[in-house]
Amino acid sequence: MVFALLLRSPERRRRATAALALLLAATLSACTSGQARQQQEEGGGGRGRGGRGGEGPVPVTTAAVVQKPMGVTVVAVGAAESISTVQVRSQVTGRLADVHFAEGQEVEAGQPLFTIDPQPFQVALDQAQAVLARDTAQANNAQSQVTRYQNLFDRGLIPRDQYETQIATATALKATTEADQAAVAAAKLNLEYTRILAPASGRTGALQVHKGDLVQANANNSTPLVVINQLAPIYVTFSVPGKLLDDIRRFQRAGSLKVLAHAAGAEDDDVATGRLTFIDNAVDPATATIKLKATFDNPHHNLWPGQFVDVKLLLRTEPKAVVVPSVAVQPGQQGTYVWAVGDDGVAQMKPVTVARVEGEESVIAGGLQPGEQVVTDGQLRLTPGAHIAQRGGARGTPAGNAQ
Repeated sequence: MVFALLLRSPERRRRATAALALLLAATLSACTSGQARQQQEEGGGGRGRGGRGGEGPVPVTTAAVVQKPMGVTVVAVGAAESISTVQVRSQVTGRLADVHFAEGQEVEAGQPLFTIDPQPFQVALDQAQAVLARDTAQANNAQSQVTRYQNLFDRGLIPRDQYETQIATATALKATTEADQAAVAAAKLNLEYTRILAPASGRTGALQVHKGDLVQANANNSTPLVVINQLAPIYVTFSVPGKLLDDIRRFQRAGSLKVLAHAAGAEDDDVATGRLTFIDNAVDPATATIKLKATFDNPHHNLWPGQFVDVKLLLRTEPKAVVVPSVAVQPGQQGTYVWAVGDDGVAQMKPVTVARVEGEESVIAGGLQPGEQVVTDGQLRLTPGAHIAQRGGARGTPAGNAQ
């Protein structure tokens, strides 16, 4: 009834409406505050149970820090190079009568490769031998005449000039026979040149001539008949920074330096092992590098002339290096660090000093001890003090790349 009386006046109606609005706002505020306190209490309980806002332990993969021998290496890109490359050419001109090998075949030194038609050279040899026989007979007769002329000259029956003329004739004929002998030797040599033998052992390349072709003698400006490359042993040529020259020379004096070569795309097991055999006599001033050569036995021909290979020059071996997988090392504003996991399963950030990287492993100079566990996968979700859960097994199992 009182409410009805209040509504009779417009002024009183406005005041009643304002009071009712304030009452409703206070009621809604009280409800919202209660719900917020309840949610905060539930959230706090979740953090207390999981340690990370209700998310629970962070799943990661860990690996053990190990101590083992590690080589100090110099990495470079090199190219395989044949020790001996021979361009086979003909020393006589003639028709190619036969080819005694197939393209790409392995040949031995002294093995027949080509035969040039020998008939013209056999005819030339026969002719030279006939000339030699004729001139030899004339020279023998002239020498006999010298003996008779000397007897007549001693008895005073012929003048001196006639005797000396006969001596000159005999001497000239003797020189002619010597020239004929040289011509015979040259004809025999040309006949031998019709059989072209392999000058070195190796693998033949593409055949540039075919049976029936006319082969030119000593055609240095033309394509060779075939090229032979020696494959075993073989060189690998590569360059390293010139600042390493003193270290390389010092370690080489202590013993032969081992070189590893691996062709791109080859199997992991196809790593060739050789030894450093050549250091260039000058550092290239344009690139500040020095050229080196390593010799590989290459019995299975894993290395091929002209092939690019990844090279590792092993300078020395560090017997007790502290090693972690390289994926465990993270870059930061203060330097490199790793996430280490304690015995309580809590992650903590540890700064480390990386001495060098060898393949997929990093050698640590400081910050870690052998036996510690480091995170190799899942680092992005970690914060200091977070609990971790090992993926695929209990924490502490070394990862596959930990040795």
